[in-house]
Amino acid sequence: MPIVHLNGTDLYYRDAGDPTANAVVLLHAFPLNSGMWQRQISALGAKHRVVALDYRGLGQSKPSAEPSTLPRLAEDVRALLAHLRIERAAVAGLSMGGYLSFELYRQAPGLFRGLVLCDTKATADTEEGKAMREKFAQTALEKGLEWVADEMIPKLLRPDPDPAVAREVREIIRRGTPAGVAAAQRGMALRPDSTPTLARIACPTLVIVGDQDTLTPVKDSQVMAKAIPGARLVKVKGAGHLANLEHVEAFDRALVEFVEGLAA
Repeated sequence: MPIVHLNGTDLYYRDAGDPTANAVVLLHAFPLNSGMWQRQISALGAKHRVVALDYRGLGQSKPSAEPSTLPRLAEDVRALLAHLRIERAAVAGLSMGGYLSFELYRQAPGLFRGLVLCDTKATADTEEGKAMREKFAQTALEKGLEWVADEMIPKLLRPDPDPAVAREVREIIRRGTPAGVAAAQRGMALRPDSTPTLARIACPTLVIVGDQDTLTPVKDSQVMAKAIPGARLVKVKGAGHLANLEHVEAFDRALVEFVEGLAA
């Protein structure tokens, strides 16, 4: 699991499965890192090449003092895929990873064999939302990652979370940096409204959402699925925002079935 210097920074990534098979790129949620995908990497790895990276300052990638804007992160992803000589891939993004998927699609639509949007939304932040992100960024720098975990875990998981999953999420958050958390919040605040992008998505698309997700509720996923030509919606019962961790079997079944059904 190497670190490579690309696009002016050091990026940590996971490259697993069959290196000769069709690729799947997994884009993680905030404030986590590629470790959140370990079960999906195992589920997909038998038949696919699976790539997942840590965003700047989240996990083992080098933090940046600048906001982790979606254009900058998309350029990181494209640089990594060029380094790995991957020209086409199925892309799955959860939450912030969904925001990044939209930007990546705008930059490189030809990359996409398919798209999976998980527990995310297309709309931009309101002015109030942007102000809340800035306050979160400042407090993360002041109080550190334990505060970040305390703030985020109740929002990321269902109301009655499995204690083991909550501990796992906390450990993943702890692998980041306060600077990375702040940069990601400031970058997400700058993201554009991706609603106009939805109708332009021409690749097969699956939308997955936990039925107890309070951060990006089911209605947000319904709007996206309706607006993307031919998209299909799957609701994961008993899961909150991190559906891939709270109901692994149902999430993996939907993801693997979709990816295996894509044309080569």
